[in-house]
Amino acid sequence: MRRITAALLAGLMTGPVCYGTLPVMAQQAPPTSTFTLRVESNIVLTNVVVRDKKTGAVIKGLTPADFTVLENGKPQKIASFDFQNVDEAVSLHEKATVSGTASVADLVNRNFAANPALLKDHRLIVMFFDLSSMQPEDVDRAVEAAQDYINKKMQPADLVAAVSMNTSLSLDQDFTADKAALLKAVGRYNGTEGTGFAAGNEGGNSGGTSDDASSFTADDSEYNSLNTDRELYAIRTIAKSLEGVDQRKSMLYFSGGLTRQGIENQASMRAATNAAVRANMAIYSVDSRGLQALPPVGDASKGSLRGTAAYSGGAMQSQLDANFGSQEVLATLSADTGGKAFFDSNDFAPAFQQIQHDTEAYYILGFRSTDTARNGAYRKLTIKLNRNDAKLEYRPGYYAPADFQHQKNEDRELALMEQMRSDLPATDVAVYLQALYFRMEENRFFIPVSLIVPGSQIPFLKNGDRDKASIDILGQVKNAQGISVGEVRDTVKLALDPSQQVSRKNIQYSTGFTLAPGHYHLKFVLRENQTGRMGSFETDLQVPDLKKVPLKLSSVVLASQQTPNPTKKSTNPLVRDGVEWIPNIAHVFRQNQHLYLLYEVYDPTREKENAVPKPSLGLTRRASGAVKVLTSIEFMNGGVKVYETPLISADTVNVPDRGAVAFQFDVPLTQLKPGTYICQVNVIDDAGGSFSFPRLALRVEASSPQLNAPATAGSGGQQ
Repeated sequence: MRRITAALLAGLMTGPVCYGTLPVMAQQAPPTSTFTLRVESNIVLTNVVVRDKKTGAVIKGLTPADFTVLENGKPQKIASFDFQNVDEAVSLHEKATVSGTASVADLVNRNFAANPALLKDHRLIVMFFDLSSMQPEDVDRAVEAAQDYINKKMQPADLVAAVSMNTSLSLDQDFTADKAALLKAVGRYNGTEGTGFAAGNEGGNSGGTSDDASSFTADDSEYNSLNTDRELYAIRTIAKSLEGVDQRKSMLYFSGGLTRQGIENQASMRAATNAAVRANMAIYSVDSRGLQALPPVGDASKGSLRGTAAYSGGAMQSQLDANFGSQEVLATLSADTGGKAFFDSNDFAPAFQQIQHDTEAYYILGFRSTDTARNGAYRKLTIKLNRNDAKLEYRPGYYAPADFQHQKNEDRELALMEQMRSDLPATDVAVYLQALYFRMEENRFFIPVSLIVPGSQIPFLKNGDRDKASIDILGQVKNAQGISVGEVRDTVKLALDPSQQVSRKNIQYSTGFTLAPGHYHLKFVLRENQTGRMGSFETDLQVPDLKKVPLKLSSVVLASQQTPNPTKKSTNPLVRDGVEWIPNIAHVFRQNQHLYLLYEVYDPTREKENAVPKPSLGLTRRASGAVKVLTSIEFMNGGVKVYETPLISADTVNVPDRGAVAFQFDVPLTQLKPGTYICQVNVIDDAGGSFSFPRLALRVEASSPQLNAPATAGSGGQQ
């Protein structure tokens, strides 16, 4: 269940506050006197290797004046220039800097306890083993090639890191020149680590597949797409971690092949290549499957093929297409980042040699593009030299950054997911959140979640006689083990009458999750779709185990609005009797409003009756006897009670499906003066001798005729 509503409240927020027994710290909106200065300086770096046309030797001693850089045919001014030569590399003394704690990893991460200039003239090589896509024999082949390089061909200028991805991305060895440490890291990979599987069947077509006596052929298109996204995201993560170093980085990517599903993985592909280009990292893809023999009817590990594809050439063509498709993504990654791809060979040594050859000496040219459009378009690079006896090697172009208006739907969705994964909060849009709990069954709770955003932060566009806007919402609940147990993804379209003055009110969104008792982490990301600004809110949730509590009480809901909801069978306890309660997250009310309170008491003790016979073996007797639950609401200001509702006594369980006694109160606030109050809910289970007195803070403001809500008669009592 989800709902969006414009709350009839001024945009007044207080914090911190406590809702029921789920404490949530309300984020503070920045003061109006705070100014934010943002400076964007996008410099484009590209590596250029200049070789003599006849001898192939690297030409050294060139200056910026010798180069001409063109972007889409337009000259660009060179803003930075550097020359890297591994022949001049100085051996790094790891763990031997002034502080005694810095390492090569500290240099890469720009830890200025050491001197980042020490990385000059060194090669930075990342060996990335994608174990999730490789078969056991592929892993062995890749590890043997890596060990051969480390033992025999690794040079003093080489700084190498080992990264792997199996069930998760793992940095197994940070950048180092220590061969023993690298051999130890690489040696962890062996045939038992390979978890790769052959690409699944596309479309669920059984033709040309092995006859394994099953009558159903699964369509694995969605699995293949998600798996490819996961691997591309890993590449992007590695690239982003290396953005702080100007030197060229090389990634040696060992993979069993990646398959792209049409345009399904286009956004992830673009994001991975863009991140690599920004980090000045070239990808050298190696197909760890090596040279493959593709028998027309399959090898001995497969059963006979279904249909006639084995005799018409269809099966052979299908194998060739699948092999080409799995290599095409690797080739694209290499071509778009300035690297090279190595396919159909069991000797992986040329890949290491190519990296050393391409990075033995090169120029780093940097320029600030004269094209300031942030449209995500591809921009072609042309680099010329003022002499004719040389040939140049450089990447052919890059994709311009894209602002929100020029992003495709896939890119927008990816940005939302990235913010969900990010450890840093998004603060461009203020988001406030409240989580409550109500017991549904013995070990199952419904968690109503309400988000609130100041209407002034949502840009509305005038469209006819309505103000329109849309917001994207992404929410996720993880359990104590970090596993997602609930998700929400919604796009809410708003069309409001200008007379509602939404800029002076709050936009409130409601949803909910069903959870078992335990500890959870809740995070929501919200984005307004006019400029793409985002806000996020995350908090820990503790869903209590009421079995251990003498008096089982739900959260206490404070509301100032009730809206019609004709849903007859709703799982949301906030919907009852055709009305939905809209929680007041800020706990700020006005004198001309009504304060509505809602809470439930579960499994109250029943009063003892005359002795009854024990139930027969295997049978249970329904609970009998009346209950007696007493409750009232009192308000205190400065430690002095200023108002209390009449005492209400309940003698029946009025929500039998949940074994609950539900209470509803309607308190007119005209009798309270403006100020801050402590609202204490008094609940006593008279038959069981247990009690609870939860307290909540609230604030009452003076009446505002412009924001007046419809008044209703005040009353308090049991539902």
